[in-house]
Amino acid sequence: MAPDGNDGQRFDRLPATAAEREVEGRATRAEVLDWWEERFDIPPGTFDGYTFWEKGAGKLWAFAADLPTPQAREGVGITFLRTRQEHWKPTTTAAMRWGRLATRNVIELPPGEARAFAAGHDQDLPDWDGDWGYLIATHDIAGGREPIGVGLYLYDELRSVVPKGYQEELPERHRRR
Repeated sequence: MAPDGNDGQRFDRLPATAAEREVEGRATRAEVLDWWEERFDIPPGTFDGYTFWEKGAGKLWAFAADLPTPQAREGVGITFLRTRQEHWKPTTTAAMRWGRLATRNVIELPPGEARAFAAGHDQDLPDWDGDWGYLIATHDIAGGREPIGVGLYLYDELRSVVPKGYQEELPERHRRR
């Protein structure tokens, strides 16, 4: 086990509140729910029924059930959020699962920019007038907003942080003739 109480070989459930925190620096369930609401306007009730787990230092997972803690497993649920860094970062998996519920810090990309983003390319986007930092990138599919992944917006540039395993070439829309 690391000196800070984190064990990269096991999952520990996040404490509900700071008063219940036993490992210095570990996020709490309340902090995680507040962060999703403040950053993306996703209501805390969205995550009712999910437990949150940390494996290692700041790698959080969401699991749609309850288990005793700790758990010595390879995985519990889906990767969810990276904490213990200056700015918390949602995972692409979480953005794709819950991103369509977000109403803040969402950037809707037109087809060409969406294709570039999904393929992992950074791009200049000086017209964004929202917050800097991590955003959920979306594009329109059949009249609905669909998440592509997570981007980092700094200095008029949208950086694609879509992991290589998620990168894809989106097809161009076919036009009827």
